[in-house]
Amino acid sequence: MSSTQPKAFIDPAELNRAIPLSDQEFYQIRDWLRGQSGIHLADIKKSMVVGRLQKRLKALQIPTFAAYLKLIHQADQNAERQTAVNLLTTNETYFFREEKHFQFLEQQVLPAVQSRDNFKVWSAAASTGEEAYSIALTLGHLWGQQSSWQVMGTDINTAVLQRAQKALYPLDAKDRIPLHLLKAFCLRGIGQETGWLKISSEISSHVSFMQANLFSLQIKLPLFDVVFLRNVLIYFELEDKKKIIQNVVRQLKPGGWLLVGHSESIHGYHDDLKQHRPSCYQYMPASRS
Repeated sequence: MSSTQPKAFIDPAELNRAIPLSDQEFYQIRDWLRGQSGIHLADIKKSMVVGRLQKRLKALQIPTFAAYLKLIHQADQNAERQTAVNLLTTNETYFFREEKHFQFLEQQVLPAVQSRDNFKVWSAAASTGEEAYSIALTLGHLWGQQSSWQVMGTDINTAVLQRAQKALYPLDAKDRIPLHLLKAFCLRGIGQETGWLKISSEISSHVSFMQANLFSLQIKLPLFDVVFLRNVLIYFELEDKKKIIQNVVRQLKPGGWLLVGHSESIHGYHDDLKQHRPSCYQYMPASRS
């Protein structure tokens, strides 16, 4: 038996029955997730936790959430802890979501760039990669594939990053990609990839992905010209939102841009962020004498 599987056993007759989650167990899972990622689950998310975790418990033949909590607290269970984080994080995205940001990038940010060498954009909560590739498609169209621009996508969820790295999406994703970009940089899958859309290697070669925890940013990252941090902060409480903004701003070049979701405001979160328009902030650090 694998070391990740406790010795408890679920009778086959129990497989179709819901595993009960007490309020106390929910609070323990909520506190654990916040400690791991900073993400705060509201009380109304209890049924979501059951829905997302109980299949995992049954796959491991774990009869109770109490036993699963004991498992993920064991020192040698890093892989299972990551699996739990993957299951409990929400990853809703699609190509060119909140398209006004891409218009802002194209019409306001890029024309002011003095040098295209080493221009870097960070998709800070990349999920399955649609945002990162939308940025890359925009840059590829305006600057060409031969320029040295780069897009990096990060996420706390390793499962979605594995999907992002494939640059392969269901064919109906094409409906959200502007036609001129679709024709220039996207391929229709054939053979085993029939029914899928592939981002061309000319574009995907400029894009990389890696795991990062925005709440506790411990990996080494370069400085970026633009950061997309959209529809992320809604999952955090105020002080944790401010901590994430502090972590992200440290990775911005002076004069760089931070874009958040259209429904989000970070006014007052950081003294050196100046709002240009709703959801668009420029990092203008004061000179230090």
